[in-house]
Amino acid sequence: MTETVRSAGCLCGSVRLSITGEPFAMAYCHCESCRRWFGAPVHAGALWPAEKVRVLVGAEHLATFKRTQRTGSHRKFCTHCGAPVLINHPEVGMIDIPAVSVADLEFKPTLHSHYPERVVSFHDGLPKYKTFDPAIVGDGETVPE
Repeated sequence: MTETVRSAGCLCGSVRLSITGEPFAMAYCHCESCRRWFGAPVHAGALWPAEKVRVLVGAEHLATFKRTQRTGSHRKFCTHCGAPVLINHPEVGMIDIPAVSVADLEFKPTLHSHYPERVVSFHDGLPKYKTFDPAIVGDGETVPE
C-alpha cells in the first residue's frame, strides 16, 4: 500500500513541499507568536514528522525567522511573496504546516494548544491544552473552555 503524498507551498509558487503520509496531529494554536506570525486570531496547523516533509522546489527562497535564540520554532517563509511555509520544531522532530496550504487535506483538528493565550474562544468540545499536545511535548494540563 502506498502512502498519500500531498503538496503545499507558498502563495506565489516559488516554494513547493512534498508531504508523505497522514499528519501526526492537526490543531489550533493560540500562542501569541503564531497569532502575530500568521496575522490571525488562531493558527490552524497540521504536524508531520520532519522526515515526511521535503522541499521540492525553491529551498533557496526560504528564509528562517527565530523570534529568540532559545525558541524551538524555526519559522520559514518565502522571500518572494512573504507567505509562511512551515514551522520546524527540531526539538520534537515535527514540522507544522499551515493546514490551508496543504492540497487535499481535510482539516480535522483534535485539540487546541496554548489556549490560555487565546483572543477568541472556541466551544467545540476539543481539549484545550495549556501548552502543547502531551503526545508531542508538554505536561498535558488542560484549561476550561
